[in-house]
Amino acid sequence: MRLLEYQAKKVLNNQGIPIPEGVLAYTPEQAAKACEQLGRIAVKAQVPVGGRGKAGGVKVVERPEDAYQAASKILGLEIGGFKTSVVYCEKALTIAKEVYVSCTVDRDNRCNVIMLSSEGGIDIEEVARTKPEAIFILRPDPFAGPHDFELRNLIFSAQLGQHVSQLVSVLKALYSVLTGLDAVIAEINPLVITSAGEVIAGDAKVEIDDNAIYRQPWTKEYEQLFYTDPLEVEAKKRGLTYVSLNGYIGIIGNGAGLCMGTLDLVKRYGGEPANFCDIGGGARAEVVKNALQLITMNPSIKAILINVFGGITRCDEVARGLVESTRELNLSVPIVVRLTGTNAEQGRAILEQNGIVPSESPIEAAKQVVELARRA
Repeated sequence: MRLLEYQAKKVLNNQGIPIPEGVLAYTPEQAAKACEQLGRIAVKAQVPVGGRGKAGGVKVVERPEDAYQAASKILGLEIGGFKTSVVYCEKALTIAKEVYVSCTVDRDNRCNVIMLSSEGGIDIEEVARTKPEAIFILRPDPFAGPHDFELRNLIFSAQLGQHVSQLVSVLKALYSVLTGLDAVIAEINPLVITSAGEVIAGDAKVEIDDNAIYRQPWTKEYEQLFYTDPLEVEAKKRGLTYVSLNGYIGIIGNGAGLCMGTLDLVKRYGGEPANFCDIGGGARAEVVKNALQLITMNPSIKAILINVFGGITRCDEVARGLVESTRELNLSVPIVVRLTGTNAEQGRAILEQNGIVPSESPIEAAKQVVELARRA
């Protein structure tokens, strides 16, 4: 779960990190009013991706009429596949220096990592690529956390010693977001050092581990479903693992590996998958019904492929859920089913008794569903 900028900044501010004053605007009129209240402002698209500035999603304006024009251009703008539905209007900062700070998970070394660079800003990716020595790294003890002396050494190494006391506080607070809130990344780029010597978060990125959402109930306050694919929102409500794609063949499988393999097979034989939908191990008839209902909400679907390997999952349960769903939904979309494993013979028998002929292999199933989609 990646928070929008204004949500991430609220999280950081709750940990004591200074942020600029700002308000949300859903219309150009609200943006103009924000400029009247705050003076010179930055009008920022609120989408869960980076690169907003380069895409035209950030404008600094002086007057309310300029804020109106900026918001008019940004609202509705598509950035990284996300349509801008709201802008954040925050008081513009007088920038003397831009710093990059980040706390994230280093999966290769199996530890948390703190990164700091005096060369922050929109080109930090280029700095990382061409000048990696400009990014300084600390891997703190996972039990003790970062000691103050370690953070001071990091800050002086980055040639930022004149701001050491403020930066120590920011880094400790950012690290507490990572570890205390089950984040996979907590980043500020840029961390602005103003002409008055203040250290303020000019931007913020916080992404919470989806597997830990259940123990972070505060995230309910920050959920903004307007930027999420509606089918993915519905899948979340139904407890399904679902990712929307751009094709026309619906995919249901049990287990991430089997689903990915099924997507590859469909693609190999000339089809375009419309989704990834994993019903998980031990899926019962109700889960299968839920998944099928969800997939048929997509108007682009021309055919559906269900590929189930019965280990914990019982193939007869899958078959019952499928038969019940086709009756209730009165489906006209062709369905191809491949069942193997636990109670596979019973499952195939149930399908055949209800007019659904199961495929013998995943390859045969993929070929068949692609051909049916072409005829549709």
